[in-house]
Amino acid sequence: MKLSVLGSGSTGNAVLIVAGETRVLVDAGLSAKEIARRLAAIGEDVQRLDGIVVTHEHCDHAGGLRVLLHSVDCRVYISAETFDAYVSERLLGNEEPRKRAKALTGRTERIESSKDFRIGEIDFHPFTIPHDAVDNFGFTATHEGVKIATVMDFGHITTLVSEQLRGCAAIVIESNHSRDMLKACDVYPWELKQRILSRQGHLSNEDVADWLRRDFDGRADFIVLAHLSQRANNPYLAKISAEVALQERSPLFHSDTQISLSSPKEPTAWIEV
Repeated sequence: MKLSVLGSGSTGNAVLIVAGETRVLVDAGLSAKEIARRLAAIGEDVQRLDGIVVTHEHCDHAGGLRVLLHSVDCRVYISAETFDAYVSERLLGNEEPRKRAKALTGRTERIESSKDFRIGEIDFHPFTIPHDAVDNFGFTATHEGVKIATVMDFGHITTLVSEQLRGCAAIVIESNHSRDMLKACDVYPWELKQRILSRQGHLSNEDVADWLRRDFDGRADFIVLAHLSQRANNPYLAKISAEVALQERSPLFHSDTQISLSSPKEPTAWIEV
């Protein structure tokens, strides 16, 4: 089983998960052209996708989906609430809702946070995470007993999230901002800062560090920090914060976990587990 974060940040998010002959794209927030380019950069063909999983309707996770569907012949796994928000005229106006609804006609499989589903050789286990979307999911994906997780766009780590991340061999997790950098950012209005800092907003470097010290089970060989803000974070600060938190764990719970960073511009190297 292996994965690559094709891109992550406010400009777009997409993760490729591969197990055996199955290839699944989690989110399509990059443009269709960029998704195809980045797949090619890691030796993959966009036309070989076996499924697309949509975690929620926000543009940076679903903005490239409609055009991408012209290039692929696979099903889209999406909840009923997210589907309705994705094609909402209230949010989009003009012709885009009609185009989105048409592109998805006959192409969807409805998913729910309480029900597991399977795509090819991969078993997916969705679970609710707190964010200001209509029905946001995180996922674990399992193949032959190996489990990985992707959790992005959520404001705090719930007991459910912490439990779902136990036993994972690799985890892609949001480390969106430094609280101090966000508060000092003169580009963002206070309303946006309050949204990001809220329990329905985005996870901070400090939140990730607290989880690593207290609730991380130490079993993951790889943790990829994702969805880093380009204005309210620094990649090196996020990485150091996580690495120091791992070092501060009790000696009884030492971990050899490798911390790495995703990028908004290029795919990560393959992570194999």
